[in-house]
Amino acid sequence: MPNYRIIVDLSDRQLYLLDGNVVVRGYPVGIGKMLTKTPTGDYEIIDKQPNPGGPFGAMWMGLSKPHYGIHGTNDPGSIGREVSHGCIRMYNEDVLGLAAIVPLRTRVTIRP
Repeated sequence: MPNYRIIVDLSDRQLYLLDGNVVVRGYPVGIGKMLTKTPTGDYEIIDKQPNPGGPFGAMWMGLSKPHYGIHGTNDPGSIGREVSHGCIRMYNEDVLGLAAIVPLRTRVTIRP
């Protein structure tokens, strides 16, 4: 049984999916801008909502820090940039693939 966890590296704007200590996939992400930085720390995925609409794209995965999540986007040009209000933005096809793999309560570590 896989032991998935997620590491978001803000400095290189990448989200890494790990099985134990092995990186399985890497994805480019958009992160929080200067005034609304993405919070660092350890969280977990507490809910998933397909098709939340608007700026959240094709999928919302809420974190245990209220109002923060990993989600798709209706603005693919924002990926790789500091643009969000603190959430982690992914391409819609990437977030759908990730959501299909990771279960609820998956650990998410956000590091500077």
